[in-house]
Amino acid sequence: MPPANWEAAYPTNGYFGSTCGVHSTNNGVHALREYGGSQQTRVASNSSNHNYTRSTTSVAEPAHSSSRVSSQSTTANFFDRPEKKLFVPPLNFAMVAQGIYRSGHPLPINFPYLEQLKLKTIIYLGENDLRKVNEEWAAKNGIKVYHFRMESCKLPFIENDPKAVAAALQVILDSRNFPILMHSNKGKHRVGVLVGAMRKLLQKWSLATIFDEYGQFASGKEDSDIEFIEIFNAELRYDQRYAPSWLR
Repeated sequence: MPPANWEAAYPTNGYFGSTCGVHSTNNGVHALREYGGSQQTRVASNSSNHNYTRSTTSVAEPAHSSSRVSSQSTTANFFDRPEKKLFVPPLNFAMVAQGIYRSGHPLPINFPYLEQLKLKTIIYLGENDLRKVNEEWAAKNGIKVYHFRMESCKLPFIENDPKAVAAALQVILDSRNFPILMHSNKGKHRVGVLVGAMRKLLQKWSLATIFDEYGQFASGKEDSDIEFIEIFNAELRYDQRYAPSWLR
């Protein structure tokens, strides 16, 4: 039997659910972060006989003439429910600025999520051709794909390509291309270099802040990429009428 004062010892309220917050960087760029939580078990009491049970989430059951429902009918009812559409973001997905997103190479499971963004443009940095399924999905949704051939930097044999980065920045400078998803294979180094160049030339971030952001996605700092961002420069042209609102 529980103690006489069990209701005081075991509170009956309090749930811990998931919360969602917006984190703002020093330049006003926002990134959505979600913090998952677990639901605390709630204890209910019966004041007349002090019996207590733990509440659980039950599946809605159809009405029956008898008060007794078999486990078989309950299970069947659960599996007969229509499937819900999953929205799974690509690897290393994040918002870079208004109208600009970054990620790793999208997979078909990511397509429903990306469709919610109403993308107009994809910038792909990679040495290999875009996968056929991605080409077909982009064409079906009216998304223009810019593929800039760029191998992953492996000094001293392979360096980052400044021409590819400059060409990608030209696409980013026209807001008529927004929303844009820019991605490489894993969304770490090549996209990190492009984002770093964007932060430096178009948004005037400090190098320390740029390198910190690069390291968060690349799981550390690659000296060759850091050096490239530091010395990279390009002459870019754009139409002031269609310049991004975050351009500095």
